[in-house]
Amino acid sequence: MNFLYMILKLKKILPNIKFISFLFIFIFAITTLINANLNKNLTSKTDSLKTDTVKKDTLSKKTVNLRSPQEMFLSCARCHSIGKGKLVGPDLFDVISRHDSAWFANFIRSSDSMVKAGDTSALRLYLAYEKLPMPNHDFSPEEIQVLLNYIELEGKKLKANPNFLDNTVNYAPRSNSWLFILSILLILLPLFDLIFSNFLKYKIINVLLILVGLAICGKVLGEEAKYLGRSLGYEPDQPIKFSHRVHAGENKINCIYCHTGAIDSRYASIPATTLCLNCHNVIRYGTNTGEGEIDKIHQAVDSGKSIQWVKVYNLPDHVFFSHAQHVKDGKINCDKCHGDVANMGRIQQVTDLSMGWCMNCHKETEVQFDNKYYTNYKLQEDLKSGKISKVTVEDIGGNNCQKCHY
Repeated sequence: MNFLYMILKLKKILPNIKFISFLFIFIFAITTLINANLNKNLTSKTDSLKTDTVKKDTLSKKTVNLRSPQEMFLSCARCHSIGKGKLVGPDLFDVISRHDSAWFANFIRSSDSMVKAGDTSALRLYLAYEKLPMPNHDFSPEEIQVLLNYIELEGKKLKANPNFLDNTVNYAPRSNSWLFILSILLILLPLFDLIFSNFLKYKIINVLLILVGLAICGKVLGEEAKYLGRSLGYEPDQPIKFSHRVHAGENKINCIYCHTGAIDSRYASIPATTLCLNCHNVIRYGTNTGEGEIDKIHQAVDSGKSIQWVKVYNLPDHVFFSHAQHVKDGKINCDKCHGDVANMGRIQQVTDLSMGWCMNCHKETEVQFDNKYYTNYKLQEDLKSGKISKVTVEDIGGNNCQKCHY
């Protein structure tokens, strides 16, 4: 009976066993196929890596003989300096501007041949330095060019001014800290005397000192309170060491070329990074900064990310101001509000942008009344009749509250 029971049980299980066996074979076949493909890919990648390695080895064999400029200059440094004056031979500072590359290549490799051939420059050097011939060098043409580039770069580094962004004038208000400390002492010391020491015979002196201290303290607090929320003298570092002294001063670039929004918009606008490339696609080396700062512009363009310039002049949100209204219609020059930008390294805030400062300007500034916008103003008749000699911004409502606050 047990034997028959086992046979019946086996018949029921057998279909499941067949299914499991089939499933196992199917998985094994798929796994084998995947492994075969992987091995094939690995083989092809290994072959390509071998090919690349051979190529790199070939390239390295071609370039391995090129010596570094520092190594080559060691033989020059025995007789020459860069920017430190004459040694046995002439100073090499700015030497690249004296001759072309071909002349240097011939002179470095065989100066005595050039002297014998009667080359004017080689002969002049030979006579100027007591007829001491420069040793011949076995540098290749490529190495000579690398060496010349190195000498030129070292010369440019000497011209660099690490403080080129510093400004000669600081518009930040002077600190009143010492006056505040004095006022506190004038209050505390007499109080101490009144309560504890009784050093002064006449108490009225203590009272007077306390009153003087309170007066000075009030004056200091009043002065400091005026500058709350104002940023006179604000001079932040920028993400790129950009000098307006170089661009607007030395190179005479007009403000509007970069800040185009000043003509037609409320905001002067920060120039697009691509605008910088109009010049810096060609100019890739700065006298004071080398390649590093200009490279930041190219990196920003390549990455599609804007340069995070720091805004210097900031007005409160409740104040309306339009550059177009002042620059285009009012014919106000940029330096009226922004100072002598052409002589600034870092841009510095030179006006406090207070309401009093704006209103005083409106009282003094004459309106360009030949503008068509003012054709129908009644003041035109007074101006023509000679009743008034000029029209200021205040005269046409420039100091009304709603002009700037609405």
